[in-house]
Amino acid sequence: MARKKITVVGAGNVGATTAHWLVSKELGDVVLVDIIEGMPQGKALDLAQAGPVEGYDSRLIGTNGYKETANSDVVVITSGIARKPGMSRDDLLNTNANIVASVTEEIVKYSPNCIIIVVSNPLDAMTQVAWKKSGFPKNRVLGMAGVLDSARMRCFLAEALNVSVENVTAFVLGGHGDTMVPLPRYSTCAGIPVTELLPKETLDQIVTRTANGGAEIVSLLKTGSAYYAPSSSAVEMVEAILKDKKKILPCAVLLEGEYGINGLFVGVPVKIGSGGVEEIIQINLTADERAALQKSAGSVQELVEKLNL
Repeated sequence: MARKKITVVGAGNVGATTAHWLVSKELGDVVLVDIIEGMPQGKALDLAQAGPVEGYDSRLIGTNGYKETANSDVVVITSGIARKPGMSRDDLLNTNANIVASVTEEIVKYSPNCIIIVVSNPLDAMTQVAWKKSGFPKNRVLGMAGVLDSARMRCFLAEALNVSVENVTAFVLGGHGDTMVPLPRYSTCAGIPVTELLPKETLDQIVTRTANGGAEIVSLLKTGSAYYAPSSSAVEMVEAILKDKKKILPCAVLLEGEYGINGLFVGVPVKIGSGGVEEIIQINLTADERAALQKSAGSVQELVEKLNL
């Protein structure tokens, strides 16, 4: 059986680390694309040379063009400028929209049947750009945000409860940014709602820290943004697609009336399998939660309007 083929566009920290997780799990052969000459080639060669030690046989190619990406099964787009301290995700809007648009055109030319996962910020708007530019059906373009946001929340919950991260599930809806909607009511520890295990005050702190998770790391690093957890989250989505896992993950997808939102990419729980987005899961929300989600969708809408898509 031929190996699956995965293209990662952008060989910076997020892209290179995505390639690292992909080959370490032997999910397929990886093509790393970047405009900087030599960088994707060097990183691909370095990762290939770790293969004999780690025991993976995935092939790696680094390139500055798109010919080598032909017939990819999944394409992960990480390209764009990174956040610097004091920048919001939205500050990246126009620069990254142009980058994502031109990358998407190239991807579609060489891999017309692929599934696209967008990681570039501001996430929800960039996923909308990729979908518009690609002309793909909505099930084949999705954004990585909720997996990362809920991973951050799970990390903080496990720490507060002093339990294994594997016992904790967390639920985050909405746009990727300060208006995201973490839902403690649907977050559990070994099946027990965390609302029964932690005081409201602690949960409120965790919710706030989750929403500011990226900014906290940006302010600590000073020269860049998070990349281990974002790339790992993207790879969880790639794996669900390539192994047809039917895994329920929170992702940015095009809503057409679900949750009362229309024509926007916003984070909700979806079933991910070989067809990409196979089902949008709708859950009951309280009036407060619904209002918070509408507010989050509103801030995504503002960005999309600025782009005149």
